[in-house]
Amino acid sequence: MNNAPIGVFDSGLGGLTVWRELYRKLPHESLIYYGDGKNCPYGDKNREEVTAYVDLAVRRLIDRGVKLIVVACNAATAMAIDHLRRNYALPLVGLEPAVKPAAMASRSGVIGILATAATLNGRLFRETSQRYADRVKILTQVGEGFVELVESNREQTPEALARVDKLLRPMLDAGADQIVLGCTHYPFLAAAMRRVIGERRVDLVNPAAAIERQAEALLRRFDLQAEPEHTPQYDFMTSADETYRQRLIAKSEQVRTMDID
Repeated sequence: MNNAPIGVFDSGLGGLTVWRELYRKLPHESLIYYGDGKNCPYGDKNREEVTAYVDLAVRRLIDRGVKLIVVACNAATAMAIDHLRRNYALPLVGLEPAVKPAAMASRSGVIGILATAATLNGRLFRETSQRYADRVKILTQVGEGFVELVESNREQTPEALARVDKLLRPMLDAGADQIVLGCTHYPFLAAAMRRVIGERRVDLVNPAAAIERQAEALLRRFDLQAEPEHTPQYDFMTSADETYRQRLIAKSEQVRTMDID
């Protein structure tokens, strides 16, 4: 048993969709969330830059005594997870687009992947896609502007709906019946996506539940679970200013009850 907190890291607000799943399914675990609001978004940055940002965040979380870190950012995982695993001994959970569950669930044989350019160009995505390329047709689309919409709290605006329609509709018209949300910011746009999907039989694939299961499995494997009577605490850190930290706190309260699944 170990009552130390779990660290959750993302380039900004998006990782709160993963934080939400940990908060719901691991009610005795304390959580420290680090949002790199100063450097968000990561999708248009190079590997060296992102690795430096992620390394600093991980060191700051380790300084706070975390027992496990969830890198709740697809782009950060794609560009920096190998570096982290070489340099840090504590358990790490990374993200990659959920190609496998989408491919296995597809009825049409066509799946769509919405992700950042960094994720789509990363080794993890390329390797996973190759494994299922003979089973389904995989369509990819960079979610241009999605992160910025979420970071500025504009995910419920007509602008967001128009952007989602522009990027999602071609996948739907091509027959995709599974849309993988390959960035943790994207579930915040789920309501707009459902409006565009309409009556079609199309599923949105949010990887947060799978990430929580992996974190839970590592806690068990290394005997790191919090004691059942432990009262959890939730803290928030950022590379940005106090205003951004308060936005993280407010968004965490909002996301606990949001319909983003």
